[in-house]
Amino acid sequence: MRTSKSIVKIGLFAALIAGTFIACQQSGKQGNTNAPAASAGGGTAENKGFIIAYVDIDTVEAHYQYFKEKKAELEKKQQAIDNELQANVRALQNEAADFQRKANGMTQAEGEAAQRTLYNKQQQLEGKAQNMRSQYAEQENKFNEELQKRLNDFLEKYNSDKRYAYILSYRTGASNVLYKDAKYDITTEVIKGLNEANAASGEKK
Repeated sequence: MRTSKSIVKIGLFAALIAGTFIACQQSGKQGNTNAPAASAGGGTAENKGFIIAYVDIDTVEAHYQYFKEKKAELEKKQQAIDNELQANVRALQNEAADFQRKANGMTQAEGEAAQRTLYNKQQQLEGKAQNMRSQYAEQENKFNEELQKRLNDFLEKYNSDKRYAYILSYRTGASNVLYKDAKYDITTEVIKGLNEANAASGEKK
């Protein structure tokens, strides 16, 4: 559906760091057979705290109730806009066809007046379509911003103990993440927390 794709392009749950950091993490935890680097104090340098977690966005979109409800609302609005504009186009086409049928029986002045009327209606319809689509785009942008804020606010609380240095977003086939270890998948916890926060705010489940 166009709405879902659009949400993705705008950056619904955008990656919080480039893929180069993943390489840093992997090099720190995988098969490094060299001795640890010495610290300034003469001991060994420890890579404490630099842990990267990730959230599977496809799974979040499938199970986060707020997202599903608001997405469905937007899709209904999009369909209503399409239906209304299509009905307007059909009505204008019918008027144009009626004009063509009656054109031979009209005077030149009547024909020119009818053509101007059709042209003005066409311009009005184009303006209406543009206005409706602009309003829809504004609603969609607000939806995306609200989603991003909800995720950011939750992750800030979730990671208040600073256990993760970075939390990445992951999406199958559309991600900078080249490798992921399921041990660092926090998607289930994030979805649970988001849904609990949604319920606590008094919104519908």
